[in-house]
Amino acid sequence: MASFLPVDEQLDLLQKGAAEIIRVSDLRERLEKSRQTGVPLRVKAGFDPTAPDLHLGHTVLMRKLKHFQDLGHTVIFLVGDFTSLIGDPSGRNVTRKPMTREQINENAKTYTDQVFRILDRDKTEVRFNSEWLDKLGFEGMIRLASHFTVSQMLERDEFHKRFQEEKPIALHELLYPLSQGYDSVALKADVELGGTDQKFNLIAGRELQRSYGQEPQIVLMTPIIEGLDGVQKMSKSYGNAIGIHEPPQEMYGKLMSISDDLMWRYWTLLTDLRQSEIDQMHADVASGVLHPMEAKKRLARTIVGGFHSSAAAQAADENWARQFQRREVAQDVEVIRPNLEMIAVADQIYVKKAMVDRSLPVRISVARLLVELGIKPSRTEGERQIVQGVHINGSLSHERQLDILQRPEQIRIRVGRSEKIAEIS
Repeated sequence: MASFLPVDEQLDLLQKGAAEIIRVSDLRERLEKSRQTGVPLRVKAGFDPTAPDLHLGHTVLMRKLKHFQDLGHTVIFLVGDFTSLIGDPSGRNVTRKPMTREQINENAKTYTDQVFRILDRDKTEVRFNSEWLDKLGFEGMIRLASHFTVSQMLERDEFHKRFQEEKPIALHELLYPLSQGYDSVALKADVELGGTDQKFNLIAGRELQRSYGQEPQIVLMTPIIEGLDGVQKMSKSYGNAIGIHEPPQEMYGKLMSISDDLMWRYWTLLTDLRQSEIDQMHADVASGVLHPMEAKKRLARTIVGGFHSSAAAQAADENWARQFQRREVAQDVEVIRPNLEMIAVADQIYVKKAMVDRSLPVRISVARLLVELGIKPSRTEGERQIVQGVHINGSLSHERQLDILQRPEQIRIRVGRSEKIAEIS
């Protein structure tokens, strides 16, 4: 018989970063029962393999699964190979393009290979929902659909908006919450995890479990994490994602580019540190005991070390310090000395004086600098890139101009995989 930590200690970890729990009192009660009987909770989270690679945004749910696993509960990593054929309408204002079985199977293999960078392979139950949904058949789907009405489906935000805007809603999309809900019935789930955009689907699971005579699952929702820009959700399509397969140095550098405010959100959602420990670190930064740069470096080392190794994280940390904090130039990054007259924002008389007297401050155009470094072909393209963001000395910037107060000065510029060092002399 398994033994579990006191419920308050379990909740301290499980509630960390949770956006909403339906309901906390039920979760407490279920944890108490589990502790008394020694029977672990069955905790599921479903992932539709719609893309071949995972990024840190996907790992928020996986991290919460890990917390349940670390506490001794049974976690189920559910691959939605059947539901991927439908396409989740969550957060969508148009119907998803159907995927082929071949695409789904290939992506599913990648997902199951990558998830064990977080979860313990030997303690994880991996299931595919085609196991029961394929067998359900047309008659079974009709019986399943009888538990919901069309008006209930149209209460869903995405469907309601599309209906009001007279945008099409394909019939097969209405089957998605039913199919996801039936997963909970088939697995006899005690808890289901999902993002806040999944609330309708998660509630559908509770309702179906009641209809099938099961105790309704507790729903634990996690927030949608922002990407490197701190504005839009993390997504490869927005160019603001960190892939969990990325090399240690690249992963470390991206993490060091986030804002100080976003850093605390990453600490909460992307690490196993308890919230009380994070709050103490935050207080230390606020009081001046700890520099925010050091807190961010700890975050980068923690995340990189989790996906690679402690040695790889330490090497990435030292390399980043050489490149940015000590102004040492890495051998693999090209150093270019741009023409000051071409990049300066000033009248030519002042620029010519500044070229002679290096103590004179100079304001330079970032768009012109991108052209001079060969990163962008034109100033127009450079201006567009500034709107998306340019990494300047390790931090994401949208500034159109930079002030150079003393020379020589080295500025490290990165756009995507293109990285150059500008030496302003």
